[in-house]
Amino acid sequence: MTLEIRSEQPADIAAISAVTTAAFKTAPHSSGTEARIIEGLRAAGALTLSLVAVDQDEIIGHAAFSPISIADVQEDWYGLGPVSISLEHQGQGIGQLLIRAGLERLRSLQAAGCVVLGDPRYYQRFGFVSDPALTYGGDPSPYFQRLILNGPPAAGDVSYHSAFEA
Repeated sequence: MTLEIRSEQPADIAAISAVTTAAFKTAPHSSGTEARIIEGLRAAGALTLSLVAVDQDEIIGHAAFSPISIADVQEDWYGLGPVSISLEHQGQGIGQLLIRAGLERLRSLQAAGCVVLGDPRYYQRFGFVSDPALTYGGDPSPYFQRLILNGPPAAGDVSYHSAFEA
């Protein structure tokens, strides 16, 4: 495998949608709207980072990062997700490479931090932790986690872009 992680290009859009749809098709936590979320973020200019994993000119993975608001204030924090890997390439560390590359790019943008809603056992490897001072939907959850990239921890309720309501 000759893997390249890079920013999406216009020619990648259909493949990103196909990989995302297939990756979430049977996932128990899926809303079935993940590809539409990415499209909505892109259309609104709110897709801060859209990274693809490419193997021999084939898109096999994607990770999205978009701005979030905390307590209705934009504080230079971002949300990670959706992240998708083609079915035949799952479990090979490609998601980790995409996430690490995205977090490094957020650091270079001087982002304050990043949040994710997901399995703590997976996301702790990147430094994400649950923080009861930072909530989603008004309630603390061990599945809602944050990673401080620059500055102090944030506190309050997090709101994602309206594209997540797709």
